[in-house]
Amino acid sequence: MADQNAPRPASPRAQGGRDLTTGPIARTLVLFALPTLGTNILQSLNGSVNSIWVGRFLGESALAATSNANLVMFLMLAAVFGFGIAATILVGQNMGRRDIEAARRVMGTAVGSFAILSLLVSVIGYLASPAILHLLATPPDAARLAEAYLRVIFIAMPAAFLMTVITMGMRGTGDSVTPFIIMILNVVLDSGLNPVFIRGLFGAPQMGIAGSATATAIASYVSLVVLIAMIYGRDLTVRLRGSELRWLLPDPALLKVIVAKGIPMGLQMFVISFAGLTLMGLVNHAGTDVVAAYGVTLQLWTYIQMPALAVGAAVSAMAAQNVGAGLWPRVDAVTRSAIVINLVITAALILLVTLVDRAMLALFLGQSSPALPIARHIHLVASWSFLMFGVTMVIFGTVRSTGAVVAPLVILAIAMFPVRLGAVFALRPFIGIEALWWTMPISSLASMLMALGYYRAGTWRKVHMRTVSPRETAPQP
Repeated sequence: MADQNAPRPASPRAQGGRDLTTGPIARTLVLFALPTLGTNILQSLNGSVNSIWVGRFLGESALAATSNANLVMFLMLAAVFGFGIAATILVGQNMGRRDIEAARRVMGTAVGSFAILSLLVSVIGYLASPAILHLLATPPDAARLAEAYLRVIFIAMPAAFLMTVITMGMRGTGDSVTPFIIMILNVVLDSGLNPVFIRGLFGAPQMGIAGSATATAIASYVSLVVLIAMIYGRDLTVRLRGSELRWLLPDPALLKVIVAKGIPMGLQMFVISFAGLTLMGLVNHAGTDVVAAYGVTLQLWTYIQMPALAVGAAVSAMAAQNVGAGLWPRVDAVTRSAIVINLVITAALILLVTLVDRAMLALFLGQSSPALPIARHIHLVASWSFLMFGVTMVIFGTVRSTGAVVAPLVILAIAMFPVRLGAVFALRPFIGIEALWWTMPISSLASMLMALGYYRAGTWRKVHMRTVSPRETAPQP
Protein backbone atom coordinates (compact mmCIF):
# COMPACT_ATOMS: atom_id res chain seq x y z
CA MET A 1 0.00 0.00 0.00
CA ALA A 2 1.35 3.38 -1.03
CA ASP A 3 2.55 5.86 1.55
CA GLN A 4 0.37 9.00 1.35
CA ASN A 5 3.34 11.15 2.29
CA ALA A 6 5.74 9.67 -0.25
CA PRO A 7 6.97 11.99 -3.02
CA ARG A 8 4.89 11.72 -6.16
CA PRO A 9 5.62 12.60 -9.78
CA ALA A 10 4.78 16.12 -10.77
CA SER A 11 1.51 16.52 -12.61
CA PRO A 12 1.88 17.15 -16.35
CA ARG A 13 0.60 20.49 -17.56
CA ALA A 14 -3.15 20.21 -18.14
CA GLN A 15 -5.78 22.90 -18.30
CA GLY A 16 -9.09 22.86 -16.49
CA GLY A 17 -8.39 19.91 -14.19
CA ARG A 18 -7.87 19.53 -10.46
CA ASP A 19 -5.57 17.26 -8.49
CA LEU A 20 -7.91 15.39 -6.12
CA THR A 21 -5.13 13.36 -4.46
CA THR A 22 -3.85 16.16 -2.22
CA GLY A 23 -5.20 18.79 0.15
CA PRO A 24 -7.79 18.68 2.96
CA ILE A 25 -10.29 15.97 2.08
CA ALA A 26 -13.56 17.59 3.17
CA ARG A 27 -12.67 20.95 1.64
CA THR A 28 -11.46 19.40 -1.61
CA LEU A 29 -14.57 17.23 -1.84
CA VAL A 30 -16.94 20.12 -1.19
CA LEU A 31 -15.22 22.46 -3.66
CA PHE A 32 -15.27 19.77 -6.32
CA ALA A 33 -18.85 18.70 -5.60
CA LEU A 34 -20.34 22.23 -5.47
CA PRO A 35 -20.26 22.84 -9.24
CA THR A 36 -21.72 19.37 -9.77
CA LEU A 37 -24.44 20.18 -7.25
CA GLY A 38 -25.01 23.47 -9.05
CA THR A 39 -25.28 21.57 -12.33
CA ASN A 40 -27.87 19.25 -10.81
CA ILE A 41 -29.80 22.17 -9.34
CA LEU A 42 -29.93 23.90 -12.71
CA GLN A 43 -30.92 20.70 -14.47
CA SER A 44 -33.72 20.08 -12.00
CA LEU A 45 -34.78 23.72 -12.07
CA ASN A 46 -34.97 23.50 -15.83
CA GLY A 47 -37.25 20.48 -15.64
CA SER A 48 -39.40 22.17 -13.03
CA VAL A 49 -39.75 25.40 -15.00
CA ASN A 50 -40.64 23.47 -18.13
CA SER A 51 -43.24 21.49 -16.17
CA ILE A 52 -44.71 24.76 -14.93
CA TRP A 53 -45.00 26.02 -18.51
CA VAL A 54 -46.63 22.77 -19.62
CA GLY A 55 -48.94 22.49 -16.60
CA ARG A 56 -50.12 26.09 -16.70
CA PHE A 57 -50.47 26.42 -20.48
CA LEU A 58 -51.65 22.92 -21.41
CA GLY A 59 -53.17 21.34 -18.25
CA GLU A 60 -52.94 18.13 -16.21
CA SER A 61 -53.14 15.77 -19.20
CA ALA A 62 -50.10 17.39 -20.80
CA LEU A 63 -48.27 17.28 -17.47
CA ALA A 64 -49.03 13.58 -17.13
CA ALA A 65 -47.78 13.11 -20.69
CA THR A 66 -44.42 14.73 -19.96
CA SER A 67 -44.07 12.68 -16.75
CA ASN A 68 -44.35 9.46 -18.76
CA ALA A 69 -42.09 10.70 -21.57
CA ASN A 70 -39.42 12.02 -19.19
CA LEU A 71 -39.17 8.64 -17.50
CA VAL A 72 -38.45 7.11 -20.90
CA MET A 73 -35.78 9.75 -21.53
CA PHE A 74 -34.20 9.02 -18.16
CA LEU A 75 -34.17 5.33 -19.07
CA MET A 76 -32.30 6.09 -22.30
CA LEU A 77 -29.78 8.29 -20.54
CA ALA A 78 -29.20 5.54 -17.98
CA ALA A 79 -27.15 3.62 -20.53
CA VAL A 80 -25.01 6.67 -21.22
CA PHE A 81 -24.58 7.20 -17.49
CA GLY A 82 -22.99 3.79 -17.10
CA PHE A 83 -20.47 4.25 -19.87
CA GLY A 84 -19.87 7.85 -18.81
CA ILE A 85 -19.04 6.73 -15.28
CA ALA A 86 -16.71 4.07 -16.70
CA ALA A 87 -14.94 6.79 -18.68
CA THR A 88 -14.82 9.03 -15.60
CA ILE A 89 -13.15 6.30 -13.57
CA LEU A 90 -10.62 5.41 -16.27
CA VAL A 91 -9.80 9.08 -16.84
CA GLY A 92 -9.54 9.65 -13.08
CA GLN A 93 -7.26 6.68 -12.50
CA ASN A 94 -5.00 7.78 -15.35
CA MET A 95 -4.90 11.34 -13.98
CA GLY A 96 -3.95 9.91 -10.59
CA ARG A 97 -1.09 8.08 -12.34
CA ARG A 98 -0.17 11.37 -14.12
CA ASP A 99 -0.81 9.78 -17.54
CA ILE A 100 -2.67 12.45 -19.54
CA GLU A 101 -2.17 10.70 -22.89
CA ALA A 102 -3.98 7.62 -21.58
CA ALA A 103 -6.79 9.83 -20.25
CA ARG A 104 -7.21 11.38 -23.70
CA ARG A 105 -7.27 7.97 -25.35
CA VAL A 106 -10.15 7.01 -23.05
CA MET A 107 -12.07 10.16 -24.00
CA GLY A 108 -11.50 9.54 -27.71
CA THR A 109 -12.87 6.01 -27.53
CA ALA A 110 -15.84 7.05 -25.39
CA VAL A 111 -16.85 9.98 -27.60
CA GLY A 112 -16.34 8.13 -30.88
CA SER A 113 -18.38 5.15 -29.70
CA PHE A 114 -21.29 7.18 -28.41
CA ALA A 115 -21.51 9.39 -31.45
CA ILE A 116 -22.57 6.26 -33.33
CA LEU A 117 -24.71 4.78 -30.56
CA SER A 118 -26.61 8.01 -29.98
CA LEU A 119 -27.72 8.18 -33.60
CA LEU A 120 -29.03 4.61 -33.46
CA VAL A 121 -30.95 5.27 -30.25
CA SER A 122 -32.43 8.44 -31.71
CA VAL A 123 -33.79 6.71 -34.83
CA ILE A 124 -35.07 3.60 -33.04
CA GLY A 125 -36.64 5.62 -30.23
CA TYR A 126 -38.40 7.97 -32.64
CA LEU A 127 -39.99 5.05 -34.47
CA ALA A 128 -40.83 3.08 -31.32
CA SER A 129 -42.35 5.94 -29.29
CA PRO A 130 -46.00 4.79 -29.60
CA ALA A 131 -45.13 1.23 -28.58
CA ILE A 132 -43.07 2.44 -25.60
CA LEU A 133 -45.90 4.59 -24.28
CA HIS A 134 -48.37 1.74 -24.78
CA LEU A 135 -46.19 -0.53 -22.63
CA LEU A 136 -46.31 2.14 -19.91
CA ALA A 137 -50.11 2.08 -19.93
CA THR A 138 -50.08 5.84 -20.47
CA PRO A 139 -53.60 7.24 -19.83
CA PRO A 140 -55.52 7.64 -23.11
CA ASP A 141 -56.04 11.36 -22.59
CA ALA A 142 -52.27 11.81 -22.29
CA ALA A 143 -50.99 9.26 -24.83
CA ARG A 144 -51.23 11.43 -27.96
CA LEU A 145 -49.54 14.34 -26.23
CA ALA A 146 -46.82 12.08 -24.80
CA GLU A 147 -46.05 10.68 -28.26
CA ALA A 148 -45.66 14.14 -29.79
CA TYR A 149 -43.36 15.18 -26.95
CA LEU A 150 -41.29 11.98 -26.83
CA ARG A 151 -40.53 11.89 -30.55
CA VAL A 152 -38.93 15.32 -30.48
CA ILE A 153 -37.01 14.37 -27.33
CA PHE A 154 -35.48 11.44 -29.22
CA ILE A 155 -34.29 13.89 -31.86
CA ALA A 156 -32.42 15.71 -29.07
CA MET A 157 -30.85 12.48 -27.78
CA PRO A 158 -27.54 12.56 -29.75
CA ALA A 159 -26.60 15.94 -28.28
CA ALA A 160 -27.69 14.89 -24.79
CA PHE A 161 -25.69 11.64 -25.04
CA LEU A 162 -22.49 13.30 -26.17
CA MET A 163 -22.71 16.13 -23.62
CA THR A 164 -23.17 13.56 -20.85
CA VAL A 165 -20.15 11.48 -21.88
CA ILE A 166 -17.88 14.49 -22.40
CA THR A 167 -18.78 16.29 -19.16
CA MET A 168 -18.51 13.10 -17.11
CA GLY A 169 -15.07 12.46 -18.56
CA MET A 170 -14.10 16.04 -17.71
CA ARG A 171 -15.01 15.39 -14.08
CA GLY A 172 -12.51 12.55 -14.12
CA THR A 173 -9.81 15.15 -14.79
CA GLY A 174 -11.05 17.13 -11.79
CA ASP A 175 -12.92 19.73 -13.88
CA SER A 176 -16.46 20.20 -12.58
CA VAL A 177 -16.63 23.92 -13.43
CA THR A 178 -16.89 23.70 -17.22
CA PRO A 179 -19.89 21.30 -17.09
CA PHE A 180 -21.55 23.77 -14.70
CA ILE A 181 -21.05 26.64 -17.14
CA ILE A 182 -22.52 24.59 -19.98
CA MET A 183 -25.53 23.67 -17.87
CA ILE A 184 -26.20 27.36 -17.19
CA LEU A 185 -26.37 27.94 -20.94
CA ASN A 186 -28.56 24.88 -21.47
CA VAL A 187 -31.06 25.91 -18.79
CA VAL A 188 -31.31 29.52 -19.99
CA LEU A 189 -32.03 28.37 -23.54
CA ASP A 190 -34.39 25.53 -22.67
CA SER A 191 -36.53 27.32 -20.08
CA GLY A 192 -36.53 30.53 -22.08
CA LEU A 193 -37.56 28.91 -25.37
CA ASN A 194 -40.29 26.70 -23.84
CA PRO A 195 -43.06 29.33 -23.76
CA VAL A 196 -41.91 30.66 -27.14
CA PHE A 197 -42.62 27.39 -28.94
CA ILE A 198 -45.53 26.25 -26.77
CA ARG A 199 -47.49 29.46 -27.34
CA GLY A 200 -45.97 30.59 -30.64
CA LEU A 201 -44.47 33.83 -29.36
CA PHE A 202 -42.35 36.29 -31.39
CA GLY A 203 -43.38 34.73 -34.69
CA ALA A 204 -42.39 31.17 -33.73
CA PRO A 205 -44.78 28.32 -34.64
CA GLN A 206 -47.34 27.41 -31.96
CA MET A 207 -46.44 23.77 -31.29
CA GLY A 208 -48.12 22.96 -27.98
CA ILE A 209 -46.43 20.18 -26.04
CA ALA A 210 -44.07 19.44 -28.96
CA GLY A 211 -42.81 23.01 -28.54
CA SER A 212 -41.50 22.16 -25.08
CA ALA A 213 -39.47 19.27 -26.53
CA THR A 214 -38.30 21.45 -29.42
CA ALA A 215 -36.87 23.97 -26.96
CA THR A 216 -35.01 21.12 -25.24
CA ALA A 217 -33.58 19.92 -28.55
CA ILE A 218 -32.36 23.38 -29.58
CA ALA A 219 -30.80 23.98 -26.16
CA SER A 220 -29.02 20.61 -26.28
CA TYR A 221 -27.42 21.08 -29.68
CA VAL A 222 -26.37 24.67 -29.03
CA SER A 223 -24.86 23.68 -25.66
CA LEU A 224 -22.92 20.82 -27.25
CA VAL A 225 -21.40 23.14 -29.84
CA VAL A 226 -20.42 25.68 -27.16
CA LEU A 227 -18.94 22.89 -24.98
CA ILE A 228 -16.70 21.72 -27.83
CA ALA A 229 -15.68 25.32 -28.55
CA MET A 230 -14.74 25.83 -24.88
CA ILE A 231 -12.69 22.63 -24.78
CA TYR A 232 -10.58 23.70 -27.73
CA GLY A 233 -10.60 27.43 -27.02
CA ARG A 234 -9.27 26.85 -23.49
CA ASP A 235 -7.11 23.84 -24.46
CA LEU A 236 -8.70 21.67 -21.75
CA THR A 237 -7.28 18.30 -20.78
CA VAL A 238 -9.81 16.24 -22.74
CA ARG A 239 -9.16 17.95 -26.10
CA LEU A 240 -7.76 15.96 -29.02
CA ARG A 241 -5.57 17.66 -31.63
CA GLY A 242 -3.67 16.63 -34.76
CA SER A 243 -2.73 12.95 -34.70
CA GLU A 244 -4.69 12.52 -31.47
CA LEU A 245 -7.94 12.78 -33.44
CA ARG A 246 -7.38 9.20 -34.61
CA TRP A 247 -8.25 8.16 -31.05
CA LEU A 248 -11.87 8.94 -31.88
CA LEU A 249 -11.79 5.59 -33.68
CA PRO A 250 -12.62 3.30 -30.76
CA ASP A 251 -9.64 1.41 -29.37
CA PRO A 252 -10.75 -2.23 -28.90
CA ALA A 253 -8.91 -2.69 -25.59
CA LEU A 254 -10.29 0.53 -24.12
CA LEU A 255 -13.76 -0.08 -25.50
CA LYS A 256 -13.75 -3.55 -23.99
CA VAL A 257 -13.05 -2.12 -20.53
CA ILE A 258 -15.58 0.71 -20.91
CA VAL A 259 -18.27 -1.71 -22.09
CA ALA A 260 -17.45 -4.40 -19.53
CA LYS A 261 -17.66 -1.91 -16.67
CA GLY A 262 -20.17 0.46 -18.24
CA ILE A 263 -22.88 -2.14 -18.84
CA PRO A 264 -23.28 -3.08 -15.15
CA MET A 265 -23.17 0.62 -14.17
CA GLY A 266 -25.69 1.47 -16.86
CA LEU A 267 -27.82 -1.41 -15.67
CA GLN A 268 -27.80 0.13 -12.19
CA MET A 269 -29.57 3.16 -13.61
CA PHE A 270 -31.70 0.88 -15.77
CA VAL A 271 -32.84 -1.02 -12.69
CA ILE A 272 -33.79 2.26 -10.98
CA SER A 273 -35.47 3.52 -14.16
CA PHE A 274 -37.30 0.29 -14.87
CA ALA A 275 -38.54 0.11 -11.30
CA GLY A 276 -39.70 3.72 -11.70
CA LEU A 277 -41.43 2.91 -14.98
CA THR A 278 -43.10 -0.10 -13.39
CA LEU A 279 -44.28 2.05 -10.51
CA MET A 280 -45.50 4.68 -12.97
CA GLY A 281 -47.47 1.95 -14.72
CA LEU A 282 -49.15 1.10 -11.42
CA VAL A 283 -49.77 4.78 -10.67
CA ASN A 284 -51.28 5.29 -14.14
CA HIS A 285 -54.11 2.93 -13.21
CA ALA A 286 -55.06 5.26 -10.34
CA GLY A 287 -56.22 8.07 -12.64
CA THR A 288 -54.95 11.37 -14.02
CA ASP A 289 -55.02 13.26 -10.70
CA VAL A 290 -52.78 10.71 -8.98
CA VAL A 291 -50.46 10.59 -12.01
CA ALA A 292 -50.17 14.39 -12.00
CA ALA A 293 -49.62 14.39 -8.22
CA TYR A 294 -46.89 11.78 -8.45
CA GLY A 295 -45.29 13.61 -11.38
CA VAL A 296 -44.96 16.91 -9.50
CA THR A 297 -43.78 15.10 -6.37
CA LEU A 298 -40.97 13.69 -8.49
CA GLN A 299 -40.11 17.30 -9.29
CA LEU A 300 -39.61 18.03 -5.58
CA TRP A 301 -37.61 14.86 -5.12
CA THR A 302 -35.19 15.83 -7.86
CA TYR A 303 -34.03 18.64 -5.57
CA ILE A 304 -33.87 16.44 -2.48
CA GLN A 305 -31.77 13.76 -4.19
CA MET A 306 -29.35 16.25 -5.74
CA PRO A 307 -26.79 16.21 -2.88
CA ALA A 308 -26.62 12.40 -3.07
CA LEU A 309 -26.05 12.44 -6.82
CA ALA A 310 -23.58 15.31 -6.73
CA VAL A 311 -21.54 13.96 -3.82
CA GLY A 312 -21.69 10.43 -5.27
CA ALA A 313 -20.34 11.69 -8.60
CA ALA A 314 -17.63 13.68 -6.83
CA VAL A 315 -16.64 10.63 -4.79
CA SER A 316 -16.30 8.51 -7.96
CA ALA A 317 -13.88 10.98 -9.54
CA MET A 318 -11.99 11.77 -6.34
CA ALA A 319 -11.67 8.13 -5.28
CA ALA A 320 -10.62 7.11 -8.81
CA GLN A 321 -7.69 9.53 -8.79
CA ASN A 322 -6.63 8.28 -5.35
CA VAL A 323 -7.00 4.65 -6.42
CA GLY A 324 -4.80 5.41 -9.42
CA ALA A 325 -2.26 6.98 -7.07
CA GLY A 326 -2.48 4.06 -4.63
CA LEU A 327 -3.67 6.24 -1.71
CA TRP A 328 -6.09 3.78 -0.08
CA PRO A 329 -6.37 5.42 3.38
CA ARG A 330 -7.38 8.61 1.60
CA VAL A 331 -10.08 6.68 -0.31
CA ASP A 332 -11.62 5.60 3.02
CA ALA A 333 -11.39 9.13 4.39
CA VAL A 334 -13.14 10.49 1.29
CA THR A 335 -15.97 8.02 1.84
CA ARG A 336 -16.49 8.94 5.49
CA SER A 337 -16.45 12.67 4.77
CA ALA A 338 -18.87 12.27 1.88
CA ILE A 339 -21.41 10.35 3.98
CA VAL A 340 -21.44 13.04 6.67
CA ILE A 341 -21.64 15.91 4.17
CA ASN A 342 -24.44 14.21 2.27
CA LEU A 343 -26.54 13.45 5.36
CA VAL A 344 -26.34 17.02 6.63
CA ILE A 345 -27.27 18.63 3.32
CA THR A 346 -30.02 16.14 2.47
CA ALA A 347 -31.65 16.41 5.90
CA ALA A 348 -31.70 20.20 5.61
CA LEU A 349 -33.27 20.00 2.16
CA ILE A 350 -35.97 17.56 3.27
CA LEU A 351 -36.92 19.88 6.13
CA LEU A 352 -36.94 22.97 3.93
CA VAL A 353 -38.99 21.41 1.14
CA THR A 354 -41.47 19.96 3.62
CA LEU A 355 -42.04 23.38 5.18
CA VAL A 356 -42.90 24.96 1.81
CA ASP A 357 -44.23 21.93 -0.11
CA ARG A 358 -47.73 23.34 -0.61
CA ALA A 359 -46.43 26.53 -2.22
CA MET A 360 -43.96 24.61 -4.40
CA LEU A 361 -46.53 22.05 -5.55
CA ALA A 362 -49.05 24.80 -6.30
CA LEU A 363 -46.62 26.24 -8.84
CA PHE A 364 -47.26 23.18 -10.98
CA LEU A 365 -50.87 22.39 -10.16
CA GLY A 366 -52.55 25.55 -8.90
CA GLN A 367 -54.05 26.02 -5.42
CA SER A 368 -57.41 24.46 -6.37
CA SER A 369 -56.11 21.33 -8.09
CA PRO A 370 -57.45 18.04 -6.65
CA ALA A 371 -53.97 16.59 -7.18
CA LEU A 372 -52.37 19.01 -4.68
CA PRO A 373 -53.28 17.22 -1.39
CA ILE A 374 -52.35 13.87 -2.96
CA ALA A 375 -48.92 15.18 -3.88
CA ARG A 376 -48.32 16.59 -0.39
CA HIS A 377 -49.19 13.24 1.18
CA ILE A 378 -46.84 11.33 -1.15
CA HIS A 379 -44.01 13.70 -0.24
CA LEU A 380 -44.55 13.37 3.52
CA VAL A 381 -44.59 9.58 3.37
CA ALA A 382 -41.55 8.95 1.18
CA SER A 383 -39.16 11.92 1.15
CA TRP A 384 -37.08 10.89 4.19
CA SER A 385 -35.95 7.77 2.32
CA PHE A 386 -33.44 9.97 0.46
CA LEU A 387 -31.24 10.06 3.57
CA MET A 388 -30.60 6.35 3.12
CA PHE A 389 -30.40 6.74 -0.65
CA GLY A 390 -27.58 9.25 -0.16
CA VAL A 391 -25.48 6.87 1.92
CA THR A 392 -25.93 4.19 -0.74
CA MET A 393 -24.83 6.54 -3.53
CA VAL A 394 -21.65 7.49 -1.66
CA ILE A 395 -20.74 3.85 -1.05
CA PHE A 396 -21.42 2.99 -4.68
CA GLY A 397 -19.33 5.98 -5.78
CA THR A 398 -16.36 4.67 -3.83
CA VAL A 399 -16.51 0.99 -4.74
CA ARG A 400 -17.04 1.62 -8.44
CA SER A 401 -13.88 3.76 -8.52
CA THR A 402 -11.92 0.49 -8.60
CA GLY A 403 -14.21 -1.05 -11.21
CA ALA A 404 -16.31 -3.04 -8.73
CA VAL A 405 -19.65 -2.68 -10.50
CA VAL A 406 -21.47 -6.01 -10.25
CA ALA A 407 -22.23 -5.95 -6.52
CA PRO A 408 -23.90 -2.50 -6.63
CA LEU A 409 -26.03 -3.75 -9.52
CA VAL A 410 -27.11 -6.82 -7.58
CA ILE A 411 -27.85 -4.73 -4.49
CA LEU A 412 -30.04 -2.33 -6.47
CA ALA A 413 -31.83 -5.16 -8.27
CA ILE A 414 -32.69 -6.81 -4.96
CA ALA A 415 -33.82 -3.54 -3.35
CA MET A 416 -35.95 -2.42 -6.31
CA PHE A 417 -37.65 -5.65 -7.29
CA PRO A 418 -37.91 -8.39 -4.64
CA VAL A 419 -38.03 -5.75 -1.88
CA ARG A 420 -39.79 -2.70 -3.32
CA LEU A 421 -42.17 -4.16 -5.87
CA GLY A 422 -42.64 -7.26 -3.78
CA ALA A 423 -43.71 -5.08 -0.86
CA VAL A 424 -46.09 -3.16 -3.12
CA PHE A 425 -48.00 -6.29 -4.04
CA ALA A 426 -47.80 -7.65 -0.49
CA LEU A 427 -49.11 -4.48 1.15
CA ARG A 428 -51.58 -3.25 -1.45
CA PRO A 429 -54.39 -5.62 -0.39
CA PHE A 430 -54.18 -4.08 3.10
CA ILE A 431 -53.45 -0.39 2.55
CA GLY A 432 -54.33 0.12 -1.11
CA ILE A 433 -52.47 2.77 -3.09
CA GLU A 434 -50.57 3.75 0.07
CA ALA A 435 -48.37 0.73 -0.60
CA LEU A 436 -46.84 2.55 -3.58
CA TRP A 437 -45.45 5.28 -1.34
CA TRP A 438 -44.50 3.35 1.83
CA THR A 439 -42.34 0.81 0.00
CA MET A 440 -39.93 3.58 -1.07
CA PRO A 441 -38.29 3.94 2.37
CA ILE A 442 -38.39 0.17 2.77
CA SER A 443 -36.33 -0.38 -0.39
CA SER A 444 -33.96 2.50 0.48
CA LEU A 445 -33.21 0.95 3.88
CA ALA A 446 -32.55 -2.43 2.30
CA SER A 447 -30.12 -1.03 -0.31
CA MET A 448 -28.24 1.04 2.30
CA LEU A 449 -27.71 -1.93 4.62
CA MET A 450 -26.51 -4.15 1.78
CA ALA A 451 -24.17 -1.44 0.46
CA LEU A 452 -22.60 -0.87 3.88
CA GLY A 453 -22.12 -4.62 4.30
CA TYR A 454 -20.36 -4.90 0.93
CA TYR A 455 -18.12 -1.91 1.67
CA ARG A 456 -17.03 -3.35 5.03
CA ALA A 457 -16.32 -6.75 3.43
CA GLY A 458 -13.58 -5.03 1.40
CA THR A 459 -13.53 -7.33 -1.62
CA TRP A 460 -14.07 -4.32 -3.91
CA ARG A 461 -10.50 -3.19 -3.17
CA LYS A 462 -9.12 -6.15 -5.12
CA VAL A 463 -10.93 -5.28 -8.35
CA HIS A 464 -8.87 -3.71 -11.14
CA MET A 465 -10.00 -1.45 -13.96
CA ARG A 466 -6.98 -0.68 -16.05
CA THR A 467 -5.76 -1.07 -19.59
CA VAL A 468 -2.09 -1.10 -20.44
CA SER A 469 -0.78 2.31 -21.46
CA PRO A 470 1.02 2.51 -24.82
CA ARG A 471 4.13 3.81 -23.04
CA GLU A 472 4.18 0.63 -20.91
CA THR A 473 4.13 -1.64 -23.97
CA ALA A 474 6.65 0.33 -26.02
CA PRO A 475 10.06 -1.33 -26.52
CA GLN A 476 12.56 -0.16 -23.99
CA PRO A 477 16.00 1.08 -25.15
